[in-house]
Amino acid sequence: MSTSTLSTQPRTPLALIYATQFAKDRVALVAVALFVLLLAIAICAPWISPQNPYDLRQLNILDSQLPPGSKTATHTYWLGTDHQGRDVLSAIFYGLRISVIVGISSGILAFAIGTLVGVVAGYVGGRFDALVMRVVDLQLAFPVFLLAVILLALMGRGVDKVIFAIVAAQWARYARTARAAALVESRKEYIEAARCTGLSGFSIVTTQLLRNCLPPVLVLAAVEIAFAISLEATLSFLGLGLPITEPSLGLLISNGYQDLLNGKYWLSVFPGLALLLAISSLNIIGDRLREVLDPRST
Repeated sequence: MSTSTLSTQPRTPLALIYATQFAKDRVALVAVALFVLLLAIAICAPWISPQNPYDLRQLNILDSQLPPGSKTATHTYWLGTDHQGRDVLSAIFYGLRISVIVGISSGILAFAIGTLVGVVAGYVGGRFDALVMRVVDLQLAFPVFLLAVILLALMGRGVDKVIFAIVAAQWARYARTARAAALVESRKEYIEAARCTGLSGFSIVTTQLLRNCLPPVLVLAAVEIAFAISLEATLSFLGLGLPITEPSLGLLISNGYQDLLNGKYWLSVFPGLALLLAISSLNIIGDRLREVLDPRST
């Protein structure tokens, strides 16, 4: 076979290679399947829930604090009910909806802002890079939880405010990771070749540099989305996140926490298990992505 024939053979896309390696990991596939299932439950919550736990017309105070498996004339409460007669299973479905909205929305926004700022800073360098990194260092000096608490204390409660607080607390992590990747990629030959062809800095960043800086940031994104879900739950558990009229896994855990010693375990344990499954599946996905995208880290 001639050299010319070898040079014309199509190359396998790098993304396909990564996907094939990821698909060989059974633990990763189970984690993906679990998170997809939880995501589907969250999206379809209004249609698959036995009741709307936040519609007062569907609640019966006489059905309050029923243990799991209790049956009434109209309902079977597989995971029991809370103090107001709300079906715990339905409340978990609606709580997952909020957790997914907060986690994915804040993750996408923080990912987009932090990655763009970090890549541009790494490529441009100079005073702009120094300024961006000083801002990043200043923000990372504060614990994420403390910064989120301060912002929510100033803005008040609400889903949009929680998302804003989490984005403001997380974007710097993406910026630091993307900037480190951009510094390495900016010194490679393909970037120099792009400069020699006369491409503008904007074109180089958007068409060449950005896509090659994504792998480490994607790994961080999976972990940070899981952290965003746990952060929202923690804030809601402490009464700082969502109002009591909004379904939230953190609020469900908080509402049933005082009854754990009274034997009413289902009020907190089942929402806690749902939260644990969502966070664990994302952490496993992030860990497996790191192994695939950076084999040297294992």
